Amino acid sequence: MSDLLKRLTEARGVSGNEDQVRQLILEEVTPLVDEVRVDNMGSIIAFKKGVKSDKKVMLCAHMDEVGFIITRIDDNGMLKFAPVGSIDPRILPSKRVKIGDKAIPGVLGIKAIHLQEPSERETAAKAKQMYIDIGAKNREEAERLVKPGDYAVFDSECVYFGDSKVKSKALDDRVGCAVLIESLKGSYPFDLYACFTVQEEVGLRGAKVAAYSIQPDIALVVEGTTCSDVPGVEPHRYSTRMGEGPAISIADLTSYSNKKLVSLLIECAEKADIPFQIKESVSGGNDAGEIQRARGGTMTAVVSVPCRYIHSPSSVADLNDINNTLRLVQEFLKGCEAL
Repeated sequence: MSDLLKRLTEARGVSGNEDQVRQLILEEVTPLVDEVRVDNMGSIIAFKKGVKSDKKVMLCAHMDEVGFIITRIDDNGMLKFAPVGSIDPRILPSKRVKIGDKAIPGVLGIKAIHLQEPSERETAAKAKQMYIDIGAKNREEAERLVKPGDYAVFDSECVYFGDSKVKSKALDDRVGCAVLIESLKGSYPFDLYACFTVQEEVGLRGAKVAAYSIQPDIALVVEGTTCSDVPGVEPHRYSTRMGEGPAISIADLTSYSNKKLVSLLIECAEKADIPFQIKESVSGGNDAGEIQRARGGTMTAVVSVPCRYIHSPSSVADLNDINNTLRLVQEFLKGCEAL
């Protein structure tokens, strides 16, 4: 799965501009399914006909990532921008980005520290104080390369390093996309819908439309989630722990996982000797929040890959966690027919 994950994470797909990653996923899933379509929001719905059941099971992973949108070009050629999705502004200065369809290179900049007032140095800079430098000498030169409304994405190479670790942008949620693609290589008794949704990072928008259209009986969301097992964080405040397997959610700010599905996930993991953990925080949210409430409601659960430094150009995950998440999803699908 390493090559697939590299191609997925390096593809550009800021919320609202998922074209490149969508095309990549379409090329991967089309040979594996009976039907594939792109809905009006831009989400991919890949359908695999069941061999003996009309039960509908939905797998969901979002294809979009956090990034930026250009809002203004100043006279000096610098670009003002707004974040798309939740990004910690402390990580932004000096980060490289690619802008627009032509992937124009740029650097996120801020006033040099030796020009800042003492009070400015004592507080974290905000995104509105920053700009993107594309090396243009004035507005006219910049306008030949970019325009307001263009999207910018972190410029970050996928790198495998250390003890089975991977560093990249967009592990949230290209890890989930990779798991869904690999899961489509199996055959199942029920109708399987693999949904690669858009605009999750700006309000779970694609999942709401996809779930309303499909009306699944069961849904499993596969996510990349916060991993806080790092220096300076007390163990009792960890959300997940890297290397300890996929994280099964009990609840978050947008949804409660169905207890039968949580029990099935735990049972599948234990029977197949798959390491797993229970996600210990209930902060944040994901596509399950909208899928659970679609139409008459859906039995929904969430399994996630722990990712350190999430929503940054250098997120880190453990390949063993990713592979074990795939194994757990496959075992879960085997058990769905009995529900």
